[in-house]
Amino acid sequence: MKRREGPSVGIFTIGIAALFLVGFLLLVIFGAKTYRNTVESQTGNQESRAILSYLAAVVKGNDAEGAVSIRESEEGPLLIVRDGSGYALRIYCREGVLLEDYGKEEAPLDPEGAQIIGTCGQFLPEEVKEGVLVIQTDEGREILCLRSRGGVAP
Repeated sequence: MKRREGPSVGIFTIGIAALFLVGFLLLVIFGAKTYRNTVESQTGNQESRAILSYLAAVVKGNDAEGAVSIRESEEGPLLIVRDGSGYALRIYCREGVLLEDYGKEEAPLDPEGAQIIGTCGQFLPEEVKEGVLVIQTDEGREILCLRSRGGVAP
């Protein structure tokens, strides 16, 4: 006598296939969310480190005797990096934006004509001891050892 396969075997097969399909789709969705969160975290980390890396590159690239100084201005702390020609990069924070103003060293600051380095709520450059410059932003701090004699100029 032959046994006939009833509709229950077909339904069971379709159910198993649907279960695998749902599991696969959930795996893809969770994987995509994890990847997106990882990329956002990495991008944020790179952006936050970019400001400090840029400031370190500017200071190290112009590290000569008397080239780096810190002053107070109407905008707050001002990091001055001279290039030896009477002009200087003047870096300061204004309204949550870190600005780089290139001009004559004694000229007034020009925030409208300055280059935007990035967003920054805190900018505090200071010489902690002779030849050691610490630049602190809301993203972290960068410790720079100046090679030039005399450290930060007055």
